[in-house]
Amino acid sequence: MIFINEEKRIFNLRTENTEYVFGLDNENLIRHIYWGNKINNENDFEMDVLCEVSTNDPVYEITPEEYPVFGGLRYSENCLKVTFDDKTRDIVYKYDGYEVDGDLLVIKLKDVYYNFTINLNYKVMEKYDLIERFVTITNESDQSIVIEEIYSGQLHIPYENLIFRNTHGHWGAEQQMFKQNVSYGKITIENRKGVSGHNNNPYFILDKNATETSGEVFYGALRMSGNFKGVIEQTPYGETLVQMGINPYDFQFTLNPKESFTTPPLLCGYTDKGFEKMSHNLHNFAKENLLREGLRPVLYNSWEATEFNVTCEEQIKLAREAKKIGTELFVVDDGWFGQRNSIHNGLGDWYVNKEKFPKGLNPLIEEVKSLGMKFGIWVEPEMVNPLSKLYIDNPDWIYHFKTRERTTSRGQYVLNITKKEVKEFIYNMLDNLLSNYDIDYIKWDVNRPICEGGATNLGENERKMAFDHIQAVYDIVKELKKKHKNVLFEACASGGGRIDLGILGIFDDFWTSDNTDAYDRLFIQHTYSHIYPIKAMRAWVTDCPNFLSQRNIPLRFRFHSAMMGTLGIGGNILKWSDEDMKLAKDMVEEYKSIREIVQEGDFFRLENTSTNNYHLFEYTKDNEALLFAFLPQTQIGHRPVRVKLRNLDENAMYEYKINDEVIVKSGAYLMNYGINIHLRGDYQSEIIRFDRR
Repeated sequence: MIFINEEKRIFNLRTENTEYVFGLDNENLIRHIYWGNKINNENDFEMDVLCEVSTNDPVYEITPEEYPVFGGLRYSENCLKVTFDDKTRDIVYKYDGYEVDGDLLVIKLKDVYYNFTINLNYKVMEKYDLIERFVTITNESDQSIVIEEIYSGQLHIPYENLIFRNTHGHWGAEQQMFKQNVSYGKITIENRKGVSGHNNNPYFILDKNATETSGEVFYGALRMSGNFKGVIEQTPYGETLVQMGINPYDFQFTLNPKESFTTPPLLCGYTDKGFEKMSHNLHNFAKENLLREGLRPVLYNSWEATEFNVTCEEQIKLAREAKKIGTELFVVDDGWFGQRNSIHNGLGDWYVNKEKFPKGLNPLIEEVKSLGMKFGIWVEPEMVNPLSKLYIDNPDWIYHFKTRERTTSRGQYVLNITKKEVKEFIYNMLDNLLSNYDIDYIKWDVNRPICEGGATNLGENERKMAFDHIQAVYDIVKELKKKHKNVLFEACASGGGRIDLGILGIFDDFWTSDNTDAYDRLFIQHTYSHIYPIKAMRAWVTDCPNFLSQRNIPLRFRFHSAMMGTLGIGGNILKWSDEDMKLAKDMVEEYKSIREIVQEGDFFRLENTSTNNYHLFEYTKDNEALLFAFLPQTQIGHRPVRVKLRNLDENAMYEYKINDEVIVKSGAYLMNYGINIHLRGDYQSEIIRFDRR
């Protein structure tokens, strides 16, 4: 809800449990006042008068501005920097009123001299204790304005010495959480590669000695793929600042007369109930507002079985075996098109390879459909190989400089989809594929970073390629989904390179990492779960020794690890033993019986109280709960763990089974005393189901 005190010029944004307050101060600056638990009395808030400490500490440095701009006596990080047509590089704004439209508050700012407006947008997500912030700038003048830097917002946290959390990593090791004490100096997280997620991820978590279930947590996630930047800074004046938005690295563009530009939204929240509540707020928002309804199917993907050596006959064999274990979606991966026999050819030539599929894709699709499965296919539409016909015919369709050798990575160039004709080619290619074949699922991959970003030929001030590129991807998928409403799209970027809230909702799920080692995935999935919904997390069972870790892990443990998300199978099932196939069939059947709880329920990271290295997770939905317990390696002492469950009805009784013994306990007992789990050996795991009686 939105409350406004006209006399005090104070704005109050109230969610179910929190308040966010700001107003207009004596210097006519938009100043932050409060962010925390709900107080429920907007009249309590006052706007104190701030005075400079000294000439070296001007009032602009002390004022907690909601949206600081470049110019005057501001020397800290700013959210907006422009150059006007007369080369003035300074913004002086005045307050120009506000508008309220339902749950959206718009604060209007206008430059005192130039006809240039800045609208600060605040959307209240009351149910989720979230506020979405974004900014719209408009050039109302007759001259062009060059935008050098623009962020989605600045947030003020009234504490020092906080703990910051984000991810580090690289290909095959994405989503590795790190935490860092915030002190003096700045922490910067960013991406410069055109994809958002292999290294840092576009979110922030700041806590004040929080645990899973207690303590203050301030957090936010940028709804943007591509080149982002976040700056976390403890100021000399007793607070911590966060800015997030488009990375100014190689970024600049011209705002022509009468044009507007809107930043990607920044979704932010506060809780004093720890990381668990933070995750639930973000998960529920995503599940109810971004993700397509319906349970995700169990898929089989052919990559590990065949790699590029795809043939119709081999794929049919795989499909028949996949059906035996209960797979619902069969996905043909790389190698079905053009002259695609390695990474060096085929991309861009999206015709069915006649040697591999003499009668086209239909015989395979018809077989898959006759088996009662859906059909999916892999594409990498943003890329082209130098040897492809598409590139030979259209050498200017890639990002490049005329005087430089064109940069390849993984044997491919990046198509310049900011060009109208290239964007139309990709859309038409995919539209034809989906129109001519009965395809239910697209795995959209991108296997190299984007470079040569100044080569879009959009003008001397245009350095917006990374932003425009991902907007073009969004546009293509949005339009395809309008026409092909039932097709699911998976976001894959050489593994987990596009895990963010910008891609989610346009695409339907994430390929979390090319690292499918079941032990490594426990850590990757644990970090992922802090921000992103379980329903969107694709997790595969693949063969051992794992191609990355060279580790051998029992098939049951591999299944249990993958069943924590949206289950897929990626091993070469033609080589699985009868025993493996029976176990796989049983595991898939079990997953189907619990997948509604996994995909639609609430997720909990449970405390391990043992000296043994247990990994413990819980899912709850309505009257049921699941406990996933993993013990990768038994350590000296062979100690059990007592697990306290979460989110049960303390007055209800729950039935569960351990070691073939049926046990009934109260919710209060299970949450306060808990249950003892004693796994023995290496790579041991259990899934225990609790049914309310």
